[in-house]
Amino acid sequence: ENMKKLFTIALALTLVCGLFAGGQQEPKGDQPLKIVLLVKSLGNGFFEAVADGGVEAAAELGNVESIYMGPSSATAEGQIDIIETLIAQRVDGIAISANDRDALIPVTKKAMAAGIKVISFDSGIAPGGRTVDLIPSDSELIGRQQVQLIAELTDYKGQVAVLSATSQATNQNAWIEWMYEEFKDPKYKDMELVEVVYGDDAADKSYREAVGLMQKYPELTGIISPTTVGVLAASKAIEDEGMKGKVQITGLGLPSEMQHYVENGTCGQMALWNPVDLGYTSTMILEALISGKVPGNEGDMIKVGRMGEVKVGLDGVSIMGTPFVFNKDNIATYAAMF
Repeated sequence: ENMKKLFTIALALTLVCGLFAGGQQEPKGDQPLKIVLLVKSLGNGFFEAVADGGVEAAAELGNVESIYMGPSSATAEGQIDIIETLIAQRVDGIAISANDRDALIPVTKKAMAAGIKVISFDSGIAPGGRTVDLIPSDSELIGRQQVQLIAELTDYKGQVAVLSATSQATNQNAWIEWMYEEFKDPKYKDMELVEVVYGDDAADKSYREAVGLMQKYPELTGIISPTTVGVLAASKAIEDEGMKGKVQITGLGLPSEMQHYVENGTCGQMALWNPVDLGYTSTMILEALISGKVPGNEGDMIKVGRMGEVKVGLDGVSIMGTPFVFNKDNIATYAAMF
């Protein structure tokens, strides 16, 4: 009986010590999982928002400590040094926005061999150097959404043009293919995609192309610009030409750059992947992998909290979802971040 009592007291003490010690020597038992978000470089608002997402996911999961790290400048060498340190510290998982697709592979393989789960996000590591590569969105989701956004702004009427980056940009061209596909839907019967022009991701050329479209098409009701440079330049062109309210604009834009035009109504809504969601989803995926909820094989469905589910695709490539929509109601909050 006494032995039993002593054992109970000892157990209670162990639990208390475990809670307060937090040292590396403690058995894992009640220790939170150490999950690191390793970004391209520190001092970048986009990645600071990623860190906020990691903290949000950790709070929701309750068994995770979210750690934010990055080199002072965006080099592969800087990231490799940090990963070496994390291997020595025996963290549980690392999500990396890579400065180099291939250069990190030897050190991330070493981390995985040491039992650390490694994924990449935003800027991927090639297969072999990680389990999952979380990409923000895919061509179909982006292309179709851009058409839906402009249709809502133009009441599904009129002529629409696309202001792209360069004519060779693989991603832009894939998005535009899906725009044409989306426009085939009967609900767009009163709309017409009249032309695709290229601003080469140069502010001045994009501006001139936008002005040119408004002069060439007096009936133009909307411009889609799926490039951060283009959507900003086109918004300025619309405002300068006195076409605010007559020609609508949407695209993929940075909230900090677009805040003025969104708040004054020149751009009713636009989209971009949200870095908060990237940090949140990456942390959720790592926790699932570390806890053994899923192995991370092709076809696995991973539950990622408020973001729903992510499916692990071929070579571990996984799509987060449709880009986040920014409008008057939320732009100020995100403009402060990125």
